[in-house]
Amino acid sequence: MERIKTDILVIGAGSGGLSVAAGASQMGADVVLLEGHEMGGDCLNYGCVPSKALLAAAKAAHGQAHVSQYGLTDQVPEVDYAAVMAHVADVIAQIAPVDSQERFEGLGVRVIREYGSFISPTEVQAGDSVITARRIVIATGSSPLVPPIPGLDSVPYLTNETLFDLREKPDHLLIIGGGPIGMEMAQAHRRLGCKVTVIEGDKALPKDDPEMAAVVLEHLRDEGVEIAEGALAAEIRGEAGAVQVEAKDGRVFSGSHLLLAVGRKPNTEKLNLDAAGIETTKTGIKVDATLRTTNRKVYAVGDIAGGLQFTHVAGYHAGVVIRSILFGLPSKASTAHIPWATYTDPELAQVGLTEAQARKEHGGKVEIARFRFDENDRAVAERKTAGQIKVMVVKGRPVGASIVGHQAGELANLWALVLANRLKMSQITSMVSPYPTIGELNKRVAGAYFSPRLFDNPMVKRAVGLVQKWVP
Repeated sequence: MERIKTDILVIGAGSGGLSVAAGASQMGADVVLLEGHEMGGDCLNYGCVPSKALLAAAKAAHGQAHVSQYGLTDQVPEVDYAAVMAHVADVIAQIAPVDSQERFEGLGVRVIREYGSFISPTEVQAGDSVITARRIVIATGSSPLVPPIPGLDSVPYLTNETLFDLREKPDHLLIIGGGPIGMEMAQAHRRLGCKVTVIEGDKALPKDDPEMAAVVLEHLRDEGVEIAEGALAAEIRGEAGAVQVEAKDGRVFSGSHLLLAVGRKPNTEKLNLDAAGIETTKTGIKVDATLRTTNRKVYAVGDIAGGLQFTHVAGYHAGVVIRSILFGLPSKASTAHIPWATYTDPELAQVGLTEAQARKEHGGKVEIARFRFDENDRAVAERKTAGQIKVMVVKGRPVGASIVGHQAGELANLWALVLANRLKMSQITSMVSPYPTIGELNKRVAGAYFSPRLFDNPMVKRAVGLVQKWVP
């Protein structure tokens, strides 16, 4: 048994773990990284990267069939599903070297391709090695949740970890779960020629502003995606190629393939956390604002920390713990400025508080500024006029932005910067955007906030009148 002493031990080579390992090693710390499965974690291999590659192919297919609005002739695309999935695999392969064992060893990180398990509050065993470290960072992420639905254990099903292994196009894809993953994969497969039914026990896209989510759902339904809300799956039956899902209210949905997209579960089972005195919750490992666990030498970042489950949050968490571990600086994680996006077409993005959350937290102090995509010249030119941007403002400072429309995820970047630095709406109006761009929407919504103050204010008109009369 080899015994290793190091400054920092990172368990898990997903986004958060890799960011900690790379940053710490390049700044002079001795780092050991454990990974018993795939380097790059869920995001590279089964999540963000393959899903966006599939969406890109589906967007291209949809574009072929909808060019008449530009004066061209619509063409029904010939979809080679196996080739599409080969494109997805190639995208993963192109990005993989950035997350590879070879790259991290080149950065000075010792990489051990084994799962880590605590054997004491200060020791982790990985294969034939026992590692002790000054600080330990758990970044083991999450896995698809498989709900205990009667009959599910006797019927073949897909999760995001197996979906991208398919090479034959599903005839009719049933998706249990109407969150971002479910809706993205629904639209992608519909555009690639599959019949698609989404079965959601409550409301689809429930974490987003309902006004904005409704725009996305309307578009998906117009494209032919069946979205059954209030359909809690009660029983599953059938066999490969012929699956049925019966809802609690008696509705029955039949299809050829079944995809589960009902959420994620934290990857804690291999860690033996009790041996380290680390407490857990229903959503992951219990952490404080500094991302420390109940074992003061151990931190948790990313999905395993039980909060927002996004790759960029894991990367943000990495920065928080690096400041604390390497420099001993006070460093706390916040969610007030965290953006997220659903990459349907149109896209759906949120930064900070939704309108409902802002009104609940700030009451009558909240003002709402809006600007529509159909008032943006670039959106009109590209026939991408569906959607709007809505900003929640308290005493001149934005506290949240909700966006639905073309490139909503890109537009959200500015509002993430604004909220992170507590900027004012007046500072946004001073920005000059190139014309014509979709990005102009951000400046125009700030202008819409000030318009009533300037154009509907008698005092302003009186002042202007006096200047015109008396100032030479």
